[in-house]
Amino acid sequence: MLVRLKGVHTVARRLASGEQVTYHYAWRGGPRLTGDPGSPEFLRSYEQAHQNQRTPDPSKFRSVISSYKSSQAFKRLRERTRVDYLKQIARIEDEKKGLADLPLAALEDPRVTKVFLDWRDSLASSPRQADYAWTVLMRIISWGRERGITTYRPPERIERLYRADRSDKIWTEEHIAAFMGVAPEPLQWALVLALETGQRQGDLLVLPWSAYDGEWIRLRQSKTRRYNREGREVNIPVTRRLRGVLEAIPRTSPIILTNNRRHPWLPNAFRKAWGTATRKAGIEDRTFHDLRGTAVTRLSEAGCTPQEIATITGQSVRYVSAILDKYLARTDKIAVAAIAKLERNAK
Repeated sequence: MLVRLKGVHTVARRLASGEQVTYHYAWRGGPRLTGDPGSPEFLRSYEQAHQNQRTPDPSKFRSVISSYKSSQAFKRLRERTRVDYLKQIARIEDEKKGLADLPLAALEDPRVTKVFLDWRDSLASSPRQADYAWTVLMRIISWGRERGITTYRPPERIERLYRADRSDKIWTEEHIAAFMGVAPEPLQWALVLALETGQRQGDLLVLPWSAYDGEWIRLRQSKTRRYNREGREVNIPVTRRLRGVLEAIPRTSPIILTNNRRHPWLPNAFRKAWGTATRKAGIEDRTFHDLRGTAVTRLSEAGCTPQEIATITGQSVRYVSAILDKYLARTDKIAVAAIAKLERNAK
């Protein structure tokens, strides 16, 4: 009797000789099974693969990965981040790459860095994902080092594969007007909230009405929880423009930003709706994230110092300065103001 095994992944390949072969894996990305399907050897290799997955060899790097996935550090991540991490961890655990089966002892040899970088470079067909996979790998290793499992220290600086210069991607008044002219009201609310607060999309989509008292918006940034368990607290004075928008939003939900059905946005649904609206407005090279850099730039153009901007956006002064170094070089207002000051002093 042929036993149906759950999760077996079958791949048909044509060899260089022209021969057609079929490979069977314990699961997608898992180890290749030996023997013919249904044979005792095949069943033993299937059971062994799943046994290794449940109780990984403590002398292998796979055991550190398994422990990290069960840790509070992993469970404290936001749900979306956990899903993204698991995609990258699947790449790390890919049997064909062999990374997860490295002996833990190999992590004590500094030369293992080359092994890790070669693995990252093997994913370079998608540079951004390759860099993300590297970040997750180094996070797992750092977690293991904190617990005395390894003494390996990730390199402080490596050259990233993905480079994106968005220093000129500022939302101009023309972009904003075009978007506001075609976007549904819920997306217009989101744009103004982002532009006037300089906060991340993830924090704005879950911002409750209780964070707004008519004068201030007070929130804890979720992204900073990796450094501070409670997250960084940010207190933002509400501008006249933002107050007008907030007062116009129907309070049908505990969350400020809602969709057309007055329900809080799901992240993927928001991204899809935002993309549709920007295309309709003819905006092809601006993202929601660019609104944050635009907010920083507008505050600087209004005469705010990096320290003042940092208290509003919740970013570090150094990071704000880095943003200004990129964005302000592409705007005219600061240059015009500087020349005006020069001419006043020359009189």
